[in-house]
Amino acid sequence: MTQPVPSHPRHIAVLGREVLAWLKPRAGGIYVDATFGAGGYSRAILDIENTRVIGIDRDRTAISGGFELVDRSNGRLTLVEDRFSNLANICHAQGVTAVDGVVMDIGVSSMQLDEAARGFSFRADGPLDMRMGPSGLTAADVIAKASEADLANIIYIFGEERHSRAVARAIVAARKEAPIATTRALADLVARIVRGKPGDIHPATRTFQALRIFVNQELDELLLALSAAEQLLQPGGRLVVVSFHSLEDRIVKNFLNERAKVSGASRHQPETAQRPPSFTILTKRPVTAQDDEVTTNPRARSAKLRAAERSNAPAHPSTDLPGWPTLDTVMRGG
Repeated sequence: MTQPVPSHPRHIAVLGREVLAWLKPRAGGIYVDATFGAGGYSRAILDIENTRVIGIDRDRTAISGGFELVDRSNGRLTLVEDRFSNLANICHAQGVTAVDGVVMDIGVSSMQLDEAARGFSFRADGPLDMRMGPSGLTAADVIAKASEADLANIIYIFGEERHSRAVARAIVAARKEAPIATTRALADLVARIVRGKPGDIHPATRTFQALRIFVNQELDELLLALSAAEQLLQPGGRLVVVSFHSLEDRIVKNFLNERAKVSGASRHQPETAQRPPSFTILTKRPVTAQDDEVTTNPRARSAKLRAAERSNAPAHPSTDLPGWPTLDTVMRGG
């Protein structure tokens, strides 16, 4: 009999109790922790007898930080450094064609925010990096090369910043004088443009969020990962997603609503058969953190959990990605 893996006090997973309650891991089940991070969800799943977990993270630091848990799992935890949009292919490469559950915790982790050298946070000065993985363009590259119009679109679409045009205009003017290469330089610049009231979020919050999402193509990754989970989950398998801002939550909500309804034939293509629902939505409203968790972990305040159960219907065709700005088009001036 395989013994459960002992819990580890180093990290408190956001909505950990609620994730386990909706995921309902069972003895002997196979689960995907699509955003491994510090491994909080994986530890909880591995506490269930004979479970197997495939953990995915594009952050090499997160993967290396999980090696101790791999050792203590007696072969029940496999870690893969990759984008979570590739979760179906990753599982297939491990010889797994169907799983009992997939959990995702979307966005930047507290570990990434706390490390100034990663450039995610304006609270400590560091290089303007923001990459979740080891390669690719940095936020400083985007700030240096994107046009004023593209910067305004990025900041408005991905940061929902009402003053996006003014911020973009200030960035373009400032970079003519000197490169904007650090988090503090960008935060100070934005704070001169966006005026907040006492008690409001930092004026640079939305601009930093926009650049991080854009650099890491986070919303595209989320859409692709949701479709991949739909393909991989077996009937009765559960999908649990924790998100931290309205853009992510809206994508998850719309995806599940679309998959949970019967798709009728189109009048343009009347021969198309009705497509049965591939998911049953379990959370009619998003689940949020209890007061005790918010007190001990303030990051949980903005967290929203949505859960759904896979039906026995075939997966729907993958959804086309929205036509928002991409790294390729912006950096080549397209």
